[in-house]
Amino acid sequence: MTAAEKILARASGLDRVRAGEIVYPTPDFVVIHDGLVMGTKQDLDALGIDRLFDPDRVMMVTDHDVVYLNERAVARGAFNRKAAEAWGVKGFYDAGRGGHGHLFPTERGLLLPGMFYFDNDRHCTNAGGIGALAIRAGAEIGRVLATGTTWTVVPKSIKLTIEGRVQPGVYARDIGFHLGAILRRSDVDLDYRVLELAGEIDPFSVAQRVALCSTPTEMRAIGVFFPPSQHVLDYARERAQRPFTPVYPDADAQYDSELTLDVARLEPQVALPGAPHKATNLSEVAGVKVDHAFIGSCGSGMYEDLEIAAGILKERRVAPGVRLLVVPGTEDSTKRLHREGLLDVFQQAGAFVLPAGCGPCASGRMGLLHSGEVSICTATANAPGRFGAKDADIYLGSPATVAASAITGKITDPRSFL
Repeated sequence: MTAAEKILARASGLDRVRAGEIVYPTPDFVVIHDGLVMGTKQDLDALGIDRLFDPDRVMMVTDHDVVYLNERAVARGAFNRKAAEAWGVKGFYDAGRGGHGHLFPTERGLLLPGMFYFDNDRHCTNAGGIGALAIRAGAEIGRVLATGTTWTVVPKSIKLTIEGRVQPGVYARDIGFHLGAILRRSDVDLDYRVLELAGEIDPFSVAQRVALCSTPTEMRAIGVFFPPSQHVLDYARERAQRPFTPVYPDADAQYDSELTLDVARLEPQVALPGAPHKATNLSEVAGVKVDHAFIGSCGSGMYEDLEIAAGILKERRVAPGVRLLVVPGTEDSTKRLHREGLLDVFQQAGAFVLPAGCGPCASGRMGLLHSGEVSICTATANAPGRFGAKDADIYLGSPATVAASAITGKITDPRSFL
């Protein structure tokens, strides 16, 4: 079996499953984000359902509307707090309590290798960074909260073998953008597939693995999976709040397709406005003037991502006319940035440091763009209107690329700062 098949078999109480079969997996936990709580509870209330299947296995996360910028957000936050109390959910991570729901469970040892969970949001694919599997339930999250499961089609898996090691100044997000561009030109379909990584991936840290999960998600992958290395297992054991059993694919696992990607000569990448997989070599767009820069999101919001950016920004200033927003992914990362002095680095450089969460990536709830402006950022997506004005241009890059570009005021290769 593939790794995804093994995890779903275990969660479904079966010895084995195959792609295409329908199963009813029991999740280790369920995550619902702040934007869906109100509608979900109202739907369940209308059905006369006032109890959850197991409140102790539910996480309610406030990460999209961390700072209330309108009356609707204020009302939703108040509703969510009452919902947590009514449902008896102890794992309620309100603003200031956890941070991004696709990041802090890994940092705190709540999400561990081999686990399975349901989430209402598609970027739960980040679970693959620690060697777990999560599947987006979307609007069916209410069914999961009420019954503990929902029917799930076992997905096919695609095997991606990484060859070579990246050069200094090239990062996991660059690999993800490049992979997206390759897949865009190929006949490989990621829709409802799990992208399973293999090859020279042991050196990848947890943060690098999480970063690489981002672009396939935007190409409709249902999951991304990294077999955990010894380093990842050590990371998990240091934080684990319960026992866990890592999962690895069988040598004779059957894949929908197999790909190989050599990253040894890869240069920094930039995703052009419109989609993360519309990627090109940074040199093709170097010099494009920028007005706005953002470092964060579930694609590049872990401490290591911010540390990379701080290394470039240290003792430098953001260019006049550019506003740089830095959004730590988690409250724990924010505290560590303070301890290590990196908050001072960002502030001395002239950046705005915002509360932990999604930041501007939450469909432009803060840090909006004006008509005709240009952004370079680490958001997960860059469709027109993502940050407000539909005629603004949003380019995507690695944290290093964004930091370098904020300093010069134009899209810049970060290797010139290393």
